[in-house]
Order: sequence, then structure tokens, then C-alpha cells
Amino acid sequence: MAVDYTVIVVYLAGMLAMGWWGMRRARSKSEFLVAGRRLGPAMYSGTMAAIVLGGASTIGGVGLGYQYGLSGAWMVFTIGLGLLALSVFFSARIARLKVYTVSEMLDLRYGGRAGVISGVVMWAYTLMLAVTSTIAYATIFDVLFDMNRTLAIVLGGSIVVAYSTLGGMWSITLTDMVQFVVKTIGVLLLLLPIAVVKAGGFGEMRAKLPTGYFDPLGIGGETIFTYVLIYTFGMLIGQDIWQRVFTARSDTTAKWGGTVAGTYCLAYALAGAVIGTAAKVLYPNLASADDAFATIVKDELPVGVRGLVLAAALAAVMSTSSGALIACATVANNDIWARLRGVVRPDDGEAHDEVRGNRAFILLMGIAVIGTAIALNNVVEALTVAYNLLVGGLLVPILGGLLWRRGTAQGALASVVVGGVAVITLMATHGILANEPVYYGLLSSLAAYVAVSLLTKPTDAAVLAVWRERLAGRDLQDAERASEPVPAGQ
Repeated sequence: MAVDYTVIVVYLAGMLAMGWWGMRRARSKSEFLVAGRRLGPAMYSGTMAAIVLGGASTIGGVGLGYQYGLSGAWMVFTIGLGLLALSVFFSARIARLKVYTVSEMLDLRYGGRAGVISGVVMWAYTLMLAVTSTIAYATIFDVLFDMNRTLAIVLGGSIVVAYSTLGGMWSITLTDMVQFVVKTIGVLLLLLPIAVVKAGGFGEMRAKLPTGYFDPLGIGGETIFTYVLIYTFGMLIGQDIWQRVFTARSDTTAKWGGTVAGTYCLAYALAGAVIGTAAKVLYPNLASADDAFATIVKDELPVGVRGLVLAAALAAVMSTSSGALIACATVANNDIWARLRGVVRPDDGEAHDEVRGNRAFILLMGIAVIGTAIALNNVVEALTVAYNLLVGGLLVPILGGLLWRRGTAQGALASVVVGGVAVITLMATHGILANEPVYYGLLSSLAAYVAVSLLTKPTDAAVLAVWRERLAGRDLQDAERASEPVPAGQ
């Protein structure tokens, strides 16, 4: 394993080096939180694909393939569909708003305080998303070094917190591009063909497995529908995803770059399911489906290649974790702490103080994420809680604000509160993994939004006029860039 260890150590050292380099570029709030809104199509596509394809998509996607066959691709497939929908229908408008958080968008659209409660809900979602990614370190480091779970979480989490704190979004962008390349080579170009060959090819796989493993709907229609509600809609409104949209150089970049990333996710989904199906042929009696990825990597890949593929798994987990961490810190600082101080939107001109403040919040949230990850054990339950709250509480007021002129601040607040309470109550009564919380939470959120909006005074015309100007990109389009220093050599 010496060669494999060397590959992993070099990879982790490279992540820290990227953090140090990014620190030199992050000279303003815009540079630190959204990479100066300067990413071109290639870098934008790579980083967007990296953040949405995390440990759940890689380790979990292979596990679903092991359990259900090709239909196990549906979880990651619905993530890709959500990213495609966001990119084609909404990303251009989102990018033109020139905000930093989803809650800022809600305040801009409704002209009220809908963003206060939504900020708390979004913070809880991003925190739990970062926690679930951090927990996944334990699985990978256990395969690599037979390491204690707590030590593995602290080691992996500390690396992510370090490079995220140093350079903010610039560091995360650079590391995500590396992680995207590593995942593509490790999973798609190496593990996928090797797994299929080791299993005897598709003909042998069909002969040894039940026909249900090759039924595209074998996982069940209700499960697929639930995946669409949670993951497809979740992709439309998550702060971690929107914050990447904000990094795009133009609305065209956001639209077409995101479309490429979404298409890549569809291919990644199928690859994970095929790898899991091959693992079922090779290891039919694993204790847990989630062990399929680590087992096939450890036992079937040659030295060196094994290290690269394990680095790919680390890349998947780290990209999601770092993206969720900076999103969590951004919401905590800009939507919660700033409001407690009575500041709706801190001045971008105070570059030094803003970068220092956001860096402190990333460090603080990182410590909270590591501590929570050590305390929790069930990744699936934590992730389900996060997405149920996000979709049940925030989907309706966010999409309603983008699509329905008659929606009001009171309707948005009612939607967040009613949907959130319904989700929490139903998770307590029906179980965290039940489908009812997100189904009825979403319906109650929609009913509250429509009813209260129609019963209250329409949003002020002046607020809607400012909203339309921002959507059209005719306000503050170049203000941030004009106020920022130009890096040497550009």
C-alpha cells in the first residue's frame, strides 16, 4: 500500500497548497465568497459538477447499484436533472441578481423580512450537508489506514476547513477543479471499465443476477418520485448550489456551463450503478451495500490505481463538504449574524474586514461541523433531515418569488413556517426516512403561500420594479468588479 499512501498524501498536500494560493487572491468579500464572479465556462462546469457529486453520489451511488442494479442510478440521476433544470430555466436570472445568499434574494424580491427565518432554515440545511460529507471521511480513511473513526473525521475535516478558511471560494474552486479531474479519471475512466471486466462483462453480469437488476425502474416508482422531490427540487434552491451560480462570469456561462455539468452528472449516475452491479457479481454477500465501493477498490484494483480511485472518493467527499461549509458560513455571517447587528447587507467596500470576518465564520462553522460529525452516526438520516427541511420549507417561496408576481412577504414567511413545522412534525411521527414529511410538508407550504399571499396586500410596486431591474442585470452589474483590485498579470 506504500504507493497508494503516497498518492493520497500528495493529493491531500496539494489541497492545502491550493488553499494557500487562493488566500493570495481573496482580497475582497466578492473574491472570498464567490470567486469575484469571474469563472469561465470550463472552470464553472468542473466546479459545479464537483460540488453536486459528493460522497453520497459516489459511495452511496455504488451502494444503490449493488442493492438495486441499474435503477440504483436514479438518486444521482435526479441530482443531474435538478442541475439541468436550474441551469436552463433559472441560473441566468439568479446570476444577474448579484447577491450572496438565497435569503438576500428573498428580501430583494419580497421587500420584507422573509429572509430572516429562511436564513436559519438554510443554515441548518448547509450545516447538515457539511456534516454528512465529513462523516464519509471515516469510511474512506478506514479503508486507507485502518484509522479510528473520530481521528479520521478530525484529520479529513481539518484539511477541508484549512484550505476553505485560507482562500474561501478561490481555494475551493481550485481544489474542486482538481477533484473533478481526479473523479473523472478515477471513477469513470479506471474503476468503471475495470469493475465490468472483473465481473466478466455485461453478458456474465446478466447471467448471474436477477433480471430486476437490469430493469431501469426496478427501484420503484414511489422511490423515484421521492428522489425527484428531494434532490431535483433541492438542486434548485440550495445555498451551496446558488453560491456556485454566483461565481459565473456571465449569465450565459451559468446557463451553458451548468448544462454541461448536469449532463456529466447523468453519466456519473449510470457509472456508479454499473460499478455497484459489478460488485454484486463479485461480492454477493456483503454486510452492507455501502461497503461495495471500498471493497471493489481494495480487492480488485492494482497498486497505484487503487490509490488514485480512493483519492477520487476523497475528492467527491471533499468537494461537497467544502462547498457546504462555505455556504453554511456565508449564511451564518450574512443572513444571521449581520441581521442581529442590524446590518442587512455588509458593505463590500470594507474588503479587509469582510474577508477577515467571513474567514472567521468558516473556521467557526468548520469546528461545529467536525464536532457534530463526531457525535452523529447515521449519514442517510442526517442528509434526509437536511433535504426535507430545505424542500418542505423553502422551495415554494423561492420558486414562487421567481415565477409568481402576486406572492407576498407574508405569504413567503407563512410558507417557510408552515412547511418547516409540518416537515418536523411528520418526521417525528412517521420517522425520518418516511416519504410523508416531504410530501405533505411541500403541499402545506404551497397552500400557505398561495392563501396568505392572496389575502394580503400585493408587494409594493417600487420593490417589484427594483426586483425586475436586478433580474434584467441593469443594476449593480459591474459595481463589484469595478471596486476590486485587479490581480497582477491580468
